Amino acid sequence: MERYEKLLHDNGQGHILKYLENANPDKKAELINQIEKIDFKQLNELFKSSNRKIEEAQEGVIIEHVPFIDKYKMDKSQYQDLEELGENIIRSGKYAAVTMAGGQGTRLGHDGPKGTFLLNVKPEPKYLFQIIAEGLERANKKYNVTIPWYIMTSTENNDRTVEFMKEHNYFGYSEKDIMFFKQGNLPILSEQGKLLIDECGNIKLAADGNGCIYKSMKIDGVIDDMKKRGIEWVFIGAVDNALLNMVDPILLGLTINDINEIGAKSVVKVNPHERVGVFCKKDSKPAVIEYTEIPEEMAEETDEDGELLFGESHIMCNLYSISAIEKIANQKLPYHTAHKKAAYINENGELIKPEKPNAYKYEAFIFDGFRYFDEISILRGRREEDFAPIKNSEGVDSPESATKLYNDYWEKNANGRM
Repeated sequence: MERYEKLLHDNGQGHILKYLENANPDKKAELINQIEKIDFKQLNELFKSSNRKIEEAQEGVIIEHVPFIDKYKMDKSQYQDLEELGENIIRSGKYAAVTMAGGQGTRLGHDGPKGTFLLNVKPEPKYLFQIIAEGLERANKKYNVTIPWYIMTSTENNDRTVEFMKEHNYFGYSEKDIMFFKQGNLPILSEQGKLLIDECGNIKLAADGNGCIYKSMKIDGVIDDMKKRGIEWVFIGAVDNALLNMVDPILLGLTINDINEIGAKSVVKVNPHERVGVFCKKDSKPAVIEYTEIPEEMAEETDEDGELLFGESHIMCNLYSISAIEKIANQKLPYHTAHKKAAYINENGELIKPEKPNAYKYEAFIFDGFRYFDEISILRGRREEDFAPIKNSEGVDSPESATKLYNDYWEKNANGRM
C-alpha cells in the first residue's frame, strides 16, 4: 500500500487513497489494478496542455490546399484503368475493411452501441451493422471473395456489440472472417487535474479517440491477423454512415496509381462554414483542419473556378496500405482536449451530476496519422452516394436525414440492392 501512497501523492492524486481505504477487498484490487496501468507522466503532460488555445497550437503552421480527383469528372479511360487496378487487388484477397464502432447511441436516444441503432429505411428497417454487412456481402459476391471485417468496439460497448452480432447471426457474414478489437481508454481529469471515481467505484475512463485505432490494431493482434491473411490494403470507416461504401475500387486504384500509402474519399462542403473538418496540408504534410480551427477568410477562399480551396470534407472514409497502418501504430499521436460534463462519486460517496462541463477528456484523431506521409490521394465522391451521417437526434445529420439519403440512393440503384 505504501507504494501506491507514494505514487498517488507524488502525482497529486492523494485523494484516491480515501476511496481505497473505504473500498471492499475486491474493489480495492480493481482500483489498484487501474492505478498500475496509468501512465502518470503522460497524464500530467496532458493536463498541462488542457487549456492550450487553438491559436497557440496553430501558431507558425503553414496551411495549404491539397489536390483531389473528382470521381465523376474522370474520362472513361482513366476511370476504367483505376477500377481495374483496384478490382484486381480486391479479387486477389488482399483487401480488408475496418469499422469504427466504439460509440454509444446516447445522443440518438438509443440505449446501446451505435451500430445496433435501427434505421427506419425502406423496404424494412435495418440496423447500422446490418447495412455495413450487406454492403460487404455485395462486394464479396461481385469479386468472389470474403473480405475480412474487423470491428473496433470500446470497453463500454464491446460485450453488447459481440452479443448483438451473435444474436443476429452476424447478418449472414462469415463468423470466421469477423474479428472484434477494443479501443483504448484514458482517465478523465477534473478541472483541477484530479482523477475521478465513477458510479461503480472505478477510476473514470473514456475512450481515447479514433486516432488510437492504429495502436489498438497492433496491440490486439489485428495487424498480425491481416498479415497472415495476405492483406495489403485496409479501408477504415465509421459505423454511423448509412451510405458508407467500404469497397470502392476507384479509391483503391487511384491510391495505388499515385504510388501513395494512404488515400481518402471526400465530399465537397455544403457551404464555407459547414461544421466539418477539411483536407489540407499542414507544413507540407497531409492533414485535416477542424472547422473550429480554420480562419473565416481561409474557409471562404476559392480557386479560379470558384471552388472552395478548403472544401474537401473528411468523411471518415480512409484507405491505407498495411505498412502505413503499421508505421502509424508505432508513433505517438498527439492528444486533443475536450471539455465535458462528467458525473462522479465524491469523497463522501455522493453521486455528483454537473450541469456544465467540469472535466477534461483526451482524444487522438485518426487523421493525425496522415502527417507521417508526404502525400495522400483524395477522391471526391458525392454526398448523396457516400455520406449519410447519423450524429444528432434530429435535424442535420440525424436518423431522418440519413434515412432520406439512404432511400433516395436505393431508389436510383434498386438493381444493386440485396
